[in-house]
Amino acid sequence: MTTLNRDEYAEAVAGWGRCLSDYSTIENMIPPNYVFTLSPDQITWVKGNNKYKEFCVDMGVFKDQVIIILSPLDGKGQKIAVDNFPYSVLAEMGQDLTLFEKQDYTLVKSAVLSKDLRKVDNDANMTFPIMDNPVMEQDKAIDAIEEWRNEGQNWLYLECNEPYNGSRIFQRFYVPVLDLTLPEGLNWITCSFALKFSNVYQRMLVSMIFISFYQNLGNEVSSPQYLSNTYDWSQPCPPICRI
Repeated sequence: MTTLNRDEYAEAVAGWGRCLSDYSTIENMIPPNYVFTLSPDQITWVKGNNKYKEFCVDMGVFKDQVIIILSPLDGKGQKIAVDNFPYSVLAEMGQDLTLFEKQDYTLVKSAVLSKDLRKVDNDANMTFPIMDNPVMEQDKAIDAIEEWRNEGQNWLYLECNEPYNGSRIFQRFYVPVLDLTLPEGLNWITCSFALKFSNVYQRMLVSMIFISFYQNLGNEVSSPQYLSNTYDWSQPCPPICRI
């Protein structure tokens, strides 16, 4: 598991901040098709150290590479002082992304018979599945990732230059721990940037989508524990800096 000490962590975070108003630098460091990968060791570390409903993912630059740094939060949502911080480097994917989503439907049929046993009404309703957050619908996840792939560089160019000069570019994400609560057999989690429109802020915001890979993907996904391997709802700061 790759980690940063406290000094390296502080320098990496500061390095990201220095890039935000320099589009030529940030353009070269963030190819739109690159992703982050979290290992099982890193996921276990977060789940073992984090005490809050969310954990923090800080953006950083280390050895001229963009990284995400995992930072645990205490019961009040404040950062926990640790000696070493796991991190992941932004890099090209080693294989295709496989997104899956299982949906169960219930067909409810009803009929009404009159007193003289004549059918007077017949109806059929489809009950659609309801998923608890943060599971995303697969189509929305794909659209958001493709939006980043196609428009991410334009978004960065707009934010790096006047009048914003990088002040609105994400510096960290707050991620629900539920994104890491996954069934056994997990190989790794791929984290991709995504662009989604926010009705609250009335502009496009960058999020992170988490896609999990299982050892038996394709064989046991019919099991009730495998509803979807795509998770979302990470909150970018800025603008969502509630902690």
